[in-house]
Amino acid sequence: MSQKYLFSLENLIDVNPLKEYHKFFSNLELDRFFKAASSVGRKPVSPINLIKALIFKNLKGIPSLAELVRELEENPSLAIFCGFEPGSAIPPRERFSAFLRNTPNEEFQRLRRSLVKKLILLGEIKGTYLSIDSAPIKSKVKENNLKASYSNRFDKSTPPKGDPEARIGIEIHFLLKKQVSYFWGYRNYCVTDSESELPVEEITRAANTPEVSMFIPLFSRVQNYRFSIKGILADANFDSESILKYIFEELKAYPYIARNPRRRTNQEYQLSSSGARVCIAGFEMVYWGKFRDRGKERLKFVCPITHSKSFQKEHPYCPWFHPRFVEGKGCVAYLRADSNIREKIAYQSKKFKKIYSLRTGTERLFSRLLSLTMQNLPVKGLNAVANHCTLAHITCLGIALAACKTGHRDKIRYVKTFLPNLYKIVKEQNL
Repeated sequence: MSQKYLFSLENLIDVNPLKEYHKFFSNLELDRFFKAASSVGRKPVSPINLIKALIFKNLKGIPSLAELVRELEENPSLAIFCGFEPGSAIPPRERFSAFLRNTPNEEFQRLRRSLVKKLILLGEIKGTYLSIDSAPIKSKVKENNLKASYSNRFDKSTPPKGDPEARIGIEIHFLLKKQVSYFWGYRNYCVTDSESELPVEEITRAANTPEVSMFIPLFSRVQNYRFSIKGILADANFDSESILKYIFEELKAYPYIARNPRRRTNQEYQLSSSGARVCIAGFEMVYWGKFRDRGKERLKFVCPITHSKSFQKEHPYCPWFHPRFVEGKGCVAYLRADSNIREKIAYQSKKFKKIYSLRTGTERLFSRLLSLTMQNLPVKGLNAVANHCTLAHITCLGIALAACKTGHRDKIRYVKTFLPNLYKIVKEQNL
């Protein structure tokens, strides 16, 4: 692109609207993170040119790599703008897919983190309240096509031949009632700045990866930004004692995480004057020791009729004829011996509900990422899919950075309309 042409390109073709894309790519500083193309093997193609074309694909919502190649062939101004030489052949879609498949995801992550740091310096990302969520990324395999006849469609022991690295995931919809559906593919996990609704950290894993297991790895990366975090927002899927403890002790923040109904303790029980459990028949149960269960201390109590001979003489039968008594074992009950960390959280307070409502910003962020074709996979394999998702995040952050630097902070979330209209806005302002 440094070569001087005899005629100005503006006089030959209309590239004025692409000027704002040039400003957009100059903010990314791609040459800092990607090396020049190797001269070994086939005719080299600069990775910077490929990234520009892939980001343009996201901005224009082009669904496939084949259509991207066709767009570059039919639009010479765009091809020149992306760095391809005038009159030269556009790389085939196999070059693009090979680039996404073979490039380590960490190279794209370095570029993405640099954009996050720039937005932090500009004061757009504050990191006061952070939210975490995930979005399903479905593979383009015949098993996901419910119209196609296929036996053992979701047998987890037989991954699809079209994408062997894909795994089974669950997608839940709430319409008139809860609906659960399965798919083969991946999941993109994202930590969002709740106030600006911009992504801070992201990672892509197979769809069968538990959401809870991704919380600490993601926030250990977030700590590198040195935010003064006040609150962590998440849905009930992240209601885990290990996560709550990590938020309180490691992040020094307050968890605004919805309580999972399945983790509620049964409060409908009675205690005797000595602190023992009382069974439904009204008998004080016998203490049977203390043990640790998944990091929690629990006290065990058993039926006094089956475990105390002196008590059995006075009460030989259970008044309720409980099935466990009939089996000869008797009832077993437990009490929590240590403190429950959830007692520190004021779930019903106005402040909790107000701040928790900021979590919807993550859902709006994923909506914008999906408009950048993040969910429309043009590639297969975990590394290629991870790079494809990271490029969607880079595009979103790049738009926010361009909006801040051009004085349009109110348009940091206009991922599809900001750049096409920026040239018109600047032209009208100059007039």
